[in-house]
Amino acid sequence: MPSTASSSMALINGFFEWFGELGLFSWQVLRAALTPPFEFRELARQLDEIGSKLFPLVALAGGAIGAILSLETRDSLVRFGAKSLLPAAVVFSIIHEIGPIVTGLVVCGRAGAGIGAELGSMKVTEQIDAIEASAVNPYRLLAATRILACILVLPLLTLVSDFCGVVMAWVAAALAEPITFHQFIHNGFSVFDLNDFLPPTFKTAVFGLIIGLVACFQGMRTRGGTEGVGRTATSSVVLSSLFVILADVILVKLIVMFFP
Repeated sequence: MPSTASSSMALINGFFEWFGELGLFSWQVLRAALTPPFEFRELARQLDEIGSKLFPLVALAGGAIGAILSLETRDSLVRFGAKSLLPAAVVFSIIHEIGPIVTGLVVCGRAGAGIGAELGSMKVTEQIDAIEASAVNPYRLLAATRILACILVLPLLTLVSDFCGVVMAWVAAALAEPITFHQFIHNGFSVFDLNDFLPPTFKTAVFGLIIGLVACFQGMRTRGGTEGVGRTATSSVVLSSLFVILADVILVKLIVMFFP
């Protein structure tokens, strides 16, 4: 019993210690990001690295989810005699929730692991120490640029996912029963306004903040050589995915409250 109690206390202490270190890391990154010189070249490189590499994956995931959602929703609506609501139901589901969360999780898996492994490798090979020794702030050069790139890229990738999802939803619906793309889009967006479109899209900027912050934090505290780099990549994906899902629950509630 005493050993069980002590292990539980160690787990709780480790939990709060991790969040405390994350808070200190966030403050250091924010302070570095707001003081010159600004690393615009590195930021542009990270925007290209994250955006262009993830574009095909996000498009494929969004298209697949749109087609599946269209097929499954059609069967459900036919049972209740509401087949005419298919375009509106599918478009609403994709733009409000499916597109943003799928994009966030795809970026967690690709960019989260990549950033964590890259910075972890730099940490264990003492490249970060060398950067700091050359009078360059590693929080500005390595962390702030990647976090900002994630924040800026996520809403754009969400638009790609939404577009591909809607197009493939129409393709799946048209294969089951002929319907023109114009008619599908008109019926799908007939009940939409900006309050239905903008908040779900821009909430993914928060997902980007979470993914970039967690991945950079895990990467820059890596220990234990190449084995530690592997653990960092795994923990970056797991933790960022978990926090993205939890943040989505909170943001959905806030969007419902402030944009009814």
